Amino acid sequence: MPPPPRDPAPCEHTGQKRRSSAHPAALRQAAALFQALGDSERLRLLDLLAQGEACVSELVAATGASFSTVSQRLRVLRTEGVVSARREGKHVFYRLADAHIESLVHNALEHALEHKSPHVTKGEEHEQA
Repeated sequence: MPPPPRDPAPCEHTGQKRRSSAHPAALRQAAALFQALGDSERLRLLDLLAQGEACVSELVAATGASFSTVSQRLRVLRTEGVVSARREGKHVFYRLADAHIESLVHNALEHALEHKSPHVTKGEEHEQA
């Protein structure tokens, strides 16, 4: 039978107490935001919307997904406050909610390319989606 695990030896800087400065509600909201951003197809929509406002039909044409699939993805993003919408006649136009979202999307995509994630294969970096 193996010996019971020991507590780690104290190190010289264990006296420093770290505390999150974020409010618990802000942490929950941020986690929900990252969860909404954490789907590659929703992220693709955000990348398209970073180019400017678009109606659902334009996003369907750009992604090749069905109208209902794109609408459902946009609903998730809208619920989390990532995109906003406006209606013009029969069309609903979507845009990124604010500059913070644009920056998050841009930084996430740049970071993915810089670090050559195992999920990005050679030649896929510039592939048209």
